[in-house]
Amino acid sequence: MKAVFKTGGKQYYAEEGTVLYVEKLPQAEGETVKFDDVLFVDGMPSTKGSVEAKVLKHGKNRKLKIFKYVNKNNKHRKTQGHRQPYTKIEITKVVK
Repeated sequence: MKAVFKTGGKQYYAEEGTVLYVEKLPQAEGETVKFDDVLFVDGMPSTKGSVEAKVLKHGKNRKLKIFKYVNKNNKHRKTQGHRQPYTKIEITKVVK
């Protein structure tokens, strides 16, 4: 079965066995997580569906550089970096 579910303010398309990188979740590695905010199951709108997944690991994405600059003024140059945390999950079951 195929499903579209929502977590962390984003929507993900998944089938059983799919590996996804989602926004960081509070569950520990090896635990199971259940997503109840399912929008579609097999192309049909669903309010009762759910998606179960296994947490594989937690980590951080590669570093993004943020550079702020004001033209004709050497006092305003600022460089920052950001690494977004993520959780790698594997979809184990899609319930209609």
